Amino acid sequence: MTDGFHMSWFVKMDDTPVQVGSMIINSISNLIHLKASSSYSLPNSPTLADLDDNEEEEGLPEKPHFDSRNVIFELDPCDGIGKVCLVYRKHKAGEMTPDPTIWFLDRALYWHFLTDTFTAYYRILLCHLGLPQWQYSFTSYGLSPQAKQWMNMYKPITFNPLQLSTEDPDSFINKLDPNKIFKAKNKTPVTKKKLPGPPGYQKNPSASSKRLEQSGTPRK
Repeated sequence: MTDGFHMSWFVKMDDTPVQVGSMIINSISNLIHLKASSSYSLPNSPTLADLDDNEEEEGLPEKPHFDSRNVIFELDPCDGIGKVCLVYRKHKAGEMTPDPTIWFLDRALYWHFLTDTFTAYYRILLCHLGLPQWQYSFTSYGLSPQAKQWMNMYKPITFNPLQLSTEDPDSFINKLDPNKIFKAKNKTPVTKKKLPGPPGYQKNPSASSKRLEQSGTPRK
């Protein structure tokens, strides 16, 4: 329907617009072919093929390679934090698979699987609102503290879906009983101890005067 896609959205901070979300899909003419270049390579210098990660993760497709086994195109530059790539796989006969997979290439040149169709990636992109560094939620590194703040502010329900799916759902239920917390408690009366008076102190002077009169002592 469209050749490429770019949408950004902003929020106001101190009456100044600040860009928060950015969703980019390169047009066909701007799809950059990622491959090893030999223009400035020195003899015996390492190449991208030497940096390939050959460790495969169980349950995920085979990781892309920078050699002739894959054809890789940059789909989103990700504002310099990595690259979202369309990865086509070549058969032994030299033909490419018609359906590419979508991978995230971080700055350390490690591959992280996102999804197996472009339509699914487009939905994931919209679901994450193009928030900064959202691609790192699909990596083992996780999000940076700043990216977590943006996620908690604008995407709190779907933030960290892996943790929500693995934990016991009962752990998110408030088990506090307000009737037990705020119920009236019977107060025990506090008994006050009588302190002894000072020497020569008479508590009831009228009683002492009566004693004096009965004893016959004249009262002044």
